[in-house]
Amino acid sequence: MPQRPEPTSLSGQPYPENCNQVSKSTLRRVVGASFIGNFVEWFDYAVYGYLAVTISHVFFPEADKQTALLLTFGLFAISFFVRPIGGFIWGHIGDRVGRKNALSLSILIMSAATFAIALIPGYNTIGIWAPILLLIIRVVQGFSAAGEYAGASAFLVEYAPANRRGLYAAVVPASTATGLLLGSLIALLLSVSLAPDQLNSWGWRLPFLLAAPMGLIGRYIRVKLEDTPAFLALEKEDEAIKAPVMAMFREQWRPLLIAVGAVVLNAVGFYVVLSYMPTYLSEVVGLDASLSFIATTVALATYIGFIFLTGMASDRFGRKRVLITASILFVVLTVPAFMLLGTGNFVVIILVQILLGAMLTLNDGTLPSFLAELFPTKVRYSGFAVSFNLTNALFGGTALFVSTLLINVSGSNLAPGWYLMAAAVVSLVAVSLAKETSKAPLKH
Repeated sequence: MPQRPEPTSLSGQPYPENCNQVSKSTLRRVVGASFIGNFVEWFDYAVYGYLAVTISHVFFPEADKQTALLLTFGLFAISFFVRPIGGFIWGHIGDRVGRKNALSLSILIMSAATFAIALIPGYNTIGIWAPILLLIIRVVQGFSAAGEYAGASAFLVEYAPANRRGLYAAVVPASTATGLLLGSLIALLLSVSLAPDQLNSWGWRLPFLLAAPMGLIGRYIRVKLEDTPAFLALEKEDEAIKAPVMAMFREQWRPLLIAVGAVVLNAVGFYVVLSYMPTYLSEVVGLDASLSFIATTVALATYIGFIFLTGMASDRFGRKRVLITASILFVVLTVPAFMLLGTGNFVVIILVQILLGAMLTLNDGTLPSFLAELFPTKVRYSGFAVSFNLTNALFGGTALFVSTLLINVSGSNLAPGWYLMAAAVVSLVAVSLAKETSKAPLKH
């Protein structure tokens, strides 16, 4: 069988093969550095989502229960609107200055902002300034988060063995789920060990205090790494372009549109299935809050295992096939799954959450490698960051708010399921228009 020719730079010299010149110890440190940054980011988002009811009492005590919850989720959504701006800026830094530099700075900003949330006095102490300060910090978090997921995915894909890019990139959503899992466990521990007054006054602050030490550890690991072989090759050949974002729009508009559509299911599904679910189960289905956290925790634990299986499956069967399968399953099974959640049976709820999580991993575990492979090295960070963050701003950050609003407007507890099904249709169309990327060399 004839061998595939090596990709070459402008000088005609081959780029270094991703993994052949990288030691196993370096690969382990790359995986660790990528894991911890996303872990810190999504631990914060998990805690905010899982303690949303408590946070609404602290920052909006004068509003009625449902309005306070909507305002809390509204702040959650607003912080996402800055993410496209962050995507442009972090994409420029990552493609122009380097992946390592962008990731080292983003984790520092994220951990500092998360820590600051724990220090904000409540509404009863400083009045309207409490939600205003919370909003400002959430915006800072949204900006820093815009560089994290995309950068870590590009970092891993550019370091990974060519035939295992899907598995290595799956570390990113696995770290996300691990952050959610720890957030769920801590929320459960706080809800069962503290009285409501204790939780409202100081207990909710404890998880946010953990961000500072975790962020410093992540930054230390990242600054000790070299940048990826692919980016170093660009620098050596002086091929890193001065305006990568503009080049992306000019030369990569079709992959960009496909990427935006492909992310829709991930954006809505991730927040509905993994972040909104405890609130849905306790506030809509009527399940005890502690049982809601237990069900979500069990689902998240299985989700992490499914993620790596999905990464391996995408390496073997292709990104496109796995992503299309995910979309079809969500179109067919989402609404029936929400019907079963409405039964209130605890065992059924756990099984349904495991099913929804497994379906989501088919998308979530494949998407990082798919998006990174869509774009060439010179605009990979920008293409990933802009498409991922723009879609999450429009559909991910608003998913909790929209789900709550749709239930109120329609009067149907199945409304989030229909919303998730519609998102799956959009992603199905987008992925169907893409080319398979798993077996091809990375674009340079």
